[in-house]
Amino acid sequence: MSEENITGKSHNIIMENRKTLSISGVTDVDNFDEKEILLYTQSGELTVSGKNLHVNSMSVETGEMIIEGDIWALNY
Repeated sequence: MSEENITGKSHNIIMENRKTLSISGVTDVDNFDEKEILLYTQSGELTVSGKNLHVNSMSVETGEMIIEGDIWALNY
């Protein structure tokens, strides 16, 4: 049985031109500033690093988040 079937939610990332990041399956945001965003997803902890990072939108109900800025790295 896959993890998606157990939790009922999935985790996906779509990056456009290293400027916009759409993330689903976000469960919590730990810390964020213009250089780093630390969040928790259905697949574990995720750190987004870059420059001029900005959380454009976040929905607690759906677990979706949009980040904009110069995205340099994604680390699980």
